[in-house]
Amino acid sequence: MSTSTEHRTHSDFPAEFRGAVLRPGDDEYDAARALYQGRAADEGPALIARCADEEDVAAVLRYASAQGIPVAVRGGGHGSDGYAMPGGALVIDLSGMRAITVDPETRVVRAEPGVKLGEMDAAAQRHGLAVPAGTVSSTGVAGLTLGGGVGFLMRRHGATVDNLLACDVITVDGRKVRADETENTELFWALRGGGGNFGVVTSLEYRAHPVGPDVVAGQLIFPIDQAADVLGKLSAHLATAPRELGLLVAIADAPPLPMLPKRVHGKPALILVVVYTGEPATADEVVEPLAALGRPLADLVTKTTWVQANSMLDAVAPYGMRMNLRGGYLPTLSDDAVDVLLEHVATVPAKPGDIYSINISFMGGAISEDVDEDATAFSREGAAWLWEAICKWDAPECDAQYDEWATTLTEAMRPHTLTNGYANLTDDLGEEWRRGVHGSEAKHRRLRSIKATWDPHNLLRFNKNIAPETTD
Repeated sequence: MSTSTEHRTHSDFPAEFRGAVLRPGDDEYDAARALYQGRAADEGPALIARCADEEDVAAVLRYASAQGIPVAVRGGGHGSDGYAMPGGALVIDLSGMRAITVDPETRVVRAEPGVKLGEMDAAAQRHGLAVPAGTVSSTGVAGLTLGGGVGFLMRRHGATVDNLLACDVITVDGRKVRADETENTELFWALRGGGGNFGVVTSLEYRAHPVGPDVVAGQLIFPIDQAADVLGKLSAHLATAPRELGLLVAIADAPPLPMLPKRVHGKPALILVVVYTGEPATADEVVEPLAALGRPLADLVTKTTWVQANSMLDAVAPYGMRMNLRGGYLPTLSDDAVDVLLEHVATVPAKPGDIYSINISFMGGAISEDVDEDATAFSREGAAWLWEAICKWDAPECDAQYDEWATTLTEAMRPHTLTNGYANLTDDLGEEWRRGVHGSEAKHRRLRSIKATWDPHNLLRFNKNIAPETTD
């Protein structure tokens, strides 16, 4: 990396760049660097290049490549690590590139990298379609996709990467290439789960599926003292669950809803977040047995729309709070693993206004059974459940105690958690974790080889980084 003053300030930034160039002190700089991860605001990048189009992206990459300057990439800005706006960095900001098209005949959805999940859902639903993706509307579709993509449709239609048809990519030396099943196939394999390590994606094409518009969704809320019993019954009950059932289990504070007793408001509860995308008339056959696993305080599952169902979690995912995120795959929802999670709920250092949730997502179906493990960089082998623990707070002085809590939980869950995992739903856990998160050692070597082909000098290093393979 260049260390000259000129290149630290980027006073030689290319004149052909047509988008906005923002530096510390500029009027729009602070707003532009705001991310989902509030801790990223503690330090600011040296320059934010808000790209108008892919030619702008190419101009920045040619400049960075010529000078050996690493670049960060911002899409939706939803990554928990805050890698999109590192202190002192040069940032390629794609948030203004938000075009989206839907072809109802071919069911192909094309999105630029600034598109957010809620926007893609709304556009596709105008034609009765949906792309399997995440669960929070403010999530950027590009980062979600490149990391894998899981959500309420994964059991029915697979991960987001299983429905990715093609990407347009600007390489680190500024060339535009296409990656799909017939062109640059190794790059396409790596983009499906390997993150932003290989180039800057400027458009993504997806296969969409008929979904909704009417679905049945909502929450079953149980008192926390029933949690171990309900979770203990859940795996056996779900063994024959239809693929149309999406289920996320949350252990979190009960919301202050009028139908809930005041004594449980703001106290830990077990919440089954249900999304059933089959025929609404058959939903009772699926939902009623879930409610019968215990004695719910409230049954809020009802007929709604797909767009509303897939934004239920927005309320607990506000943009800009300080946060940490940990998680991993579980081969089984064992009693021991459940005990660890429940024990740590009791010790979470939450204060009024803070948000925490331990989530357990039910996998299986299409994401587990329909795609070979080696078909994409994204790993799912052996995963029956996905756990994640998310904490959000505002006060910087609380960072250390939340981080200590998250680290303690991660260590306690290690004996129950697989070495492969879903990279998007945990903070970066270090080199050993990165070696295993994509599955086998052979997959890791393949990713390093592809990295060496497309980014040999690791200019795209502000991510869950895959180091390029060397000949040493």
